[in-house]
Amino acid sequence: MLASKVGIQDVGDKLTGKSVLIRVDFNVPMKDGVVTDATRVKATLPTLEYALSKKPRCLVLLSHAGRPDGRVQPKYSLKPVVKVLQELLPKSKVVFVEDCVGPKAEEAVKQAKDGELLLMENVRFHIEEEGKGEDDKGNKVKADPAAVTKFRAELTKLGDVYINDAFGTAHRAHASMVGVETPVRAAGLLMKKELDYFSKALESPEKPFLAILGGAKVKDKIQLIENLLDRVQMMIIAGGMAFTFKKVLDNMAIGNSLYDEEGAKIVPDIMSKAKSKGVEILLPCDFLCADKFENEANTQICEDTAGIPDGWMGVDVGPKTIEKAHEMILKAKTLVWNGPPGVFEMPNFAKGSTAFCKAVAEATQKGCITIVGGGDTAALVEKQGYASKVSHVSTGGGASLELLEGKTLPGVAALSNK
Repeated sequence: MLASKVGIQDVGDKLTGKSVLIRVDFNVPMKDGVVTDATRVKATLPTLEYALSKKPRCLVLLSHAGRPDGRVQPKYSLKPVVKVLQELLPKSKVVFVEDCVGPKAEEAVKQAKDGELLLMENVRFHIEEEGKGEDDKGNKVKADPAAVTKFRAELTKLGDVYINDAFGTAHRAHASMVGVETPVRAAGLLMKKELDYFSKALESPEKPFLAILGGAKVKDKIQLIENLLDRVQMMIIAGGMAFTFKKVLDNMAIGNSLYDEEGAKIVPDIMSKAKSKGVEILLPCDFLCADKFENEANTQICEDTAGIPDGWMGVDVGPKTIEKAHEMILKAKTLVWNGPPGVFEMPNFAKGSTAFCKAVAEATQKGCITIVGGGDTAALVEKQGYASKVSHVSTGGGASLELLEGKTLPGVAALSNK
């Protein structure tokens, strides 16, 4: 049960005077030693500020950055994040520590006082974090199991209490996510918010529950569709995978649109499961089509009855589909959205995506719990300025997808239960 995990606010009194080990997600873009987008650092501020308010001896921050494959690669150093953190928390002292385990790290923690923040170097500089990596010649190598156990024990030594606020990495069974064995292991505020919202949708949804699914390939979304068909009453299937459905079910001509041959074999099973579960599925009935995959292409609206002509491809849903989707969205009391309905990155093909954003915002205002899955959909909602108009935008692309697929996240399983 996602909502039954201990949160930082449940253990506030245990932070006072202690060394608090916090796994954060500071995997931020950097250029020439400067952080270019601090969104992820800002997202952990509520947790850091809450922890500091409890007067700990120090906060020890662990994070990964990039994919250094278990080797020290200076371009992936977390040192540039110190400046950002110091600006965001001017009343606290932020110190950079050049390793995340070993004598240097342990000494820094021992010396820290008065609620200092210690930002430890990238955990992925050690092969033991992921359990695998590359050697200097680029050959794939595995970590020695005994060394992994030692690394986990060394991380554990750094804190009296462990807080995990890195939801975006919760689907990875890495040492800093699952290997810290302090007596208390709690979710940070960001992690807790994610767990509470996904629990509302997946464990106790108010009905009717609607899933809006986009994405290019049916086979990539098969587990997602299968799991959600057991839970929802309504489903909208749009984006690239809609063409595979339309071709298989209605023998619709799809021109040069995306077609997923492997996924096509699964479509009849999906539809028969939906029928047996009484799930209403909405597929597009018209499309915006383009003669080239570029913003300035010629476009036309194609109805499903006539199909899409050769040399043309579907790039967005059409006006009739938008209207039908709008009606269905407003019926929902719980809504999960994963995958845009069109190529929203190109302004001329973004009409459907914008309309879906508006409809989901409208449903939210009417009391529907709306959850936007990470990745492309989160980027769309942010870009269109609707992030504050839905209930929750997930910070984890892969992690939120795995939860919606019905999987247990290792980083969540490792947390203490209430």
